[in-house]
Amino acid sequence: MSTDVDTRRPSRLPTLTGMRFAASLMVFVCHAFTYGVFTDKELEGSLIDYVSKLGFVGVGFFFVLSGFVLTWSARDTDRPTAFWRRRLAKIFPNHLVTWALGLVLMVWLGGSAATVGNTVPSFFLVQAWFPVEDVFFGTNGPSWSLAAELLFYLSFPWLARRVRAIPERMLWLCAGLLVAGTVLVALASQLLPTEPDMPYYPISWYQYWFVYCLPVSRLLEFSLGIVMARIVLTGRWIPLGLGPALLTLIPGYALTVWLPGAYGVVAPTVVPLALIVAAGATADVQGRRSSFRTRAAVLLGELSFAFYMVHMLVMWYGPMGRVPGRTWDTLPALGVIVLDFALTLLAAWLLYRAVEVPAVRRLSGARGRGGSPPPAHPGRRDGAASTPVAG
Repeated sequence: MSTDVDTRRPSRLPTLTGMRFAASLMVFVCHAFTYGVFTDKELEGSLIDYVSKLGFVGVGFFFVLSGFVLTWSARDTDRPTAFWRRRLAKIFPNHLVTWALGLVLMVWLGGSAATVGNTVPSFFLVQAWFPVEDVFFGTNGPSWSLAAELLFYLSFPWLARRVRAIPERMLWLCAGLLVAGTVLVALASQLLPTEPDMPYYPISWYQYWFVYCLPVSRLLEFSLGIVMARIVLTGRWIPLGLGPALLTLIPGYALTVWLPGAYGVVAPTVVPLALIVAAGATADVQGRRSSFRTRAAVLLGELSFAFYMVHMLVMWYGPMGRVPGRTWDTLPALGVIVLDFALTLLAAWLLYRAVEVPAVRRLSGARGRGGSPPPAHPGRRDGAASTPVAG
């Protein structure tokens, strides 16, 4: 699991930590503004057209980020079993708590019948492998991305060795091939049934599942993150600053909105996101200024995984979704969304402090180092770095 590491590189990359909350906020905005709370249907239609795909960007960012930071923090002495233990200690406690809470709320408040299909696969984080909506969304729909993460973690020791064996001069070519692979996945999805349709997106459920949800399809972005980390670590990074890298997301998102069906889901933003992650890490290595490195941004970044894990539960069972079908005029609807955000942030802080931090301390091997556990910054040397989120 080793990499070509300069021992002088920083073990923490606070800019990437700060970016995590920005990406998770994209997922929240995607879900909140397309939840159907606006009485103005013309406004709601515009939001669906132009805002609903922000979640795609947030998901793609975290999958690329995952490969990057795990490669950044990998060491020769890191055994696969120790690595897997740390990763499970990071994601599973939050998952178990939100899964149980989702089950209770589903039965008690939601009026939904709990079945083997909508509870057991999501408990074991295998729901994303099934193209069945009831199975896929389970008790806490956003946890589907953790099924992809499990595949990433299981594959990482092998993938890291294979990528390290690639000659340095071939790394950019390898990155290009992985990007091309995301286009081929979209092309292959055209062989799947074209019905039933997905709400809000001009794509069938089966094509959406294959391109966006199937863990093996998203392995391409995770692998791209590994390659981008090696590009930076080996000095092959191009002189592209974080600001210009962020600007590349504008045409990428425009293509996401404009391209039809499966072609607009993952492929349009994969290059901008890979550049942003690498440029953010380089900014930290070189000590450049970054608005994502402020104390507030880093703190919010540390809360981002918990924020993601609770945000849909708050939407479904909180003020926004408690009365199905209820809508508001524009300003009251915005107020409800802001209230939902505040409640989600509070719930995320509670989950982070009461579950995530103690679990990482007790289960990841960090106990015994003295004091409180280190913050969950990407690139941390204990390998329990950033946990991606998705939507």
